Amino acid sequence: MSMAGEFRAFIARGNVLDLAVGVIIGAAFGKIITSLTEDVIMPVISAITGGVDFTNKFLVLGAIPDTYKGLPTDYAALKAAGVAMLGYGAFITAIINFLLMAFVIFLIVRQANKLTAKPEAPAAPAGPTEVELLAEIRDTLRQRG
Repeated sequence: MSMAGEFRAFIARGNVLDLAVGVIIGAAFGKIITSLTEDVIMPVISAITGGVDFTNKFLVLGAIPDTYKGLPTDYAALKAAGVAMLGYGAFITAIINFLLMAFVIFLIVRQANKLTAKPEAPAAPAGPTEVELLAEIRDTLRQRG
């Protein structure tokens, strides 16, 4: 079989197509969760904490170049200028984003497991034990003899 034929057979498998669909949907879902974090949750947290903007929370670790013309409080501009920084605000946002994504995936998997769970078969009635069967055979043999 040629390489093209093998590739066609590989792509034609259902699980490869399912995986491709899952990746595409997952990427779109990730954008929704990121928007939820950055556009809904973080502003609420900022309002609760008195207007703290987590995206601009950082520590400058390196020297700011002399050619830099922006504000020393502009995280995006400093990052673009190549200044070494510890962006803990962006990290906190990423952690919240991850936790939301993990929780939503947990809920989806949990619901899928409930929908696909097979009902448990009722347990077979317990029969006599080996000792009980042997005792019954012994008693039957005594009655005949």
